[in-house]
Amino acid sequence: MSVISNTTVLSNFAGIGALDLLRKLYGEIYLSTDVYQEIQRGLEEGYSFYAGIDAITHPRAEDGWLRLTTLTGQTEVELFSALPSQLHAGEASSLAIAQNRRWLFLTDDNAARKLALRREVALSGTLGCLAIGVERKLWALEEANRWLRGIIDSGFHSPVADLAELLKVPGPDQQS
Repeated sequence: MSVISNTTVLSNFAGIGALDLLRKLYGEIYLSTDVYQEIQRGLEEGYSFYAGIDAITHPRAEDGWLRLTTLTGQTEVELFSALPSQLHAGEASSLAIAQNRRWLFLTDDNAARKLALRREVALSGTLGCLAIGVERKLWALEEANRWLRGIIDSGFHSPVADLAELLKVPGPDQQS
C-alpha cells in the first residue's frame, strides 16, 4: 500500500533528526505539492529541521524517497473541494488523494484524522509509526520511547508517554 503524509508526522520526525525512520518503515512516502509548499514555508520561517529535505525529495533528487504528487482527476479535485476549510491545503490534498487512491494517510491533525475515519481512509500518525516499527522489529521499544520523548519535548501533545501502552508487549517496568 502506498503512503501519503501531511506535514505533522514529517515535522515530528524531522524535528528530532529521525526522518529516515519513516523511510525504514515505508520505503517511500508521497507528499502532495501542498505539503511540500508548507515545508518550504517552514524553512523560510526558520524551521531548520527541514534543511536538506530537497536532497531526499523526488523529483528534486532522482533517488529521493519522498515523492511529490498532486491532485489528479475530477474525483480528487471534488473530494478536496468538499473538505472543510478548517483543514490546511496540505491536510486536505493528502486526505483527498489517500481516499481516492486507497493509500495510507499519515497525520496527527485531529480534524484530519476524524474526517479520514469517517471516510474509511487507512490512517496512522506519529505514535502509530513508532509502534509499527517496534512490532516489525525495526527498532526496540526503548529506542522508540526515546524518540517519542524527543518528539514530546519538541511540542507534540501525546496521549501516551510510553508506547508499551499501545503495544501488546510489556514495558521495561512491567517485565517479570
